[in-house]
Amino acid sequence: MNLILLGPPGAGKGTQAKILIKKYGIPQISTGDILRAAVKEKTPMGVKAKTYMDSGALVPDDVVVGIVAERLAKQDCAKGYILDGFPRTVAQADALTAMLRNNGTGIDHVVAITVDNEELLKRITGRRTCKGCGAGYHLLYDPPNQAGVCNECAGELYQRDDDREDTMRRRLEVYEEQTSPLIAYYAERKLLRTIDGMGDIEVIQQKLIGIIESPLG
Repeated sequence: MNLILLGPPGAGKGTQAKILIKKYGIPQISTGDILRAAVKEKTPMGVKAKTYMDSGALVPDDVVVGIVAERLAKQDCAKGYILDGFPRTVAQADALTAMLRNNGTGIDHVVAITVDNEELLKRITGRRTCKGCGAGYHLLYDPPNQAGVCNECAGELYQRDDDREDTMRRRLEVYEEQTSPLIAYYAERKLLRTIDGMGDIEVIQQKLIGIIESPLG
């Protein structure tokens, strides 16, 4: 089962991916993680990527796709994988389609998790992290026992810069700009399914599993 998860920051992709990893025994492939790993391992594409990263330039699509190809060739992807954060553009989607076709495979499902922007802002801007042990909290959904203090180590809680409202609004704008064309791209290929990401994690999980285990029609 080869799956692409689409959704804005805070939509719950990571939470749902963890459930799918456990249920189906397939890895989650995050482009940020594999890019860093490829650079650290000095793979051929990792070496290329490092030259761009060291100069402060964006890593080109062909290098990103090459790094994804290196990762998908590993044994743990033999039964399938979950792509999270890739593709980000139609050019990357085209390259992924061509690469998988050359390998005699393809994407089975593209699932977009949708959540209202105001709900996303509540989810993200309410997050707090412990400076000491890294434990995570949420002011609304999982608050610490004492305001601003970690339950585990009594460390100071802080808000990450990318969780601030102005930063988050810009992240959502960028996501919308990048993802709208991808939604159309996969809808045209009859691969796209959409689920509502509001509500209980378990309910969303059942919707997602229902989509994965039902044939595309």
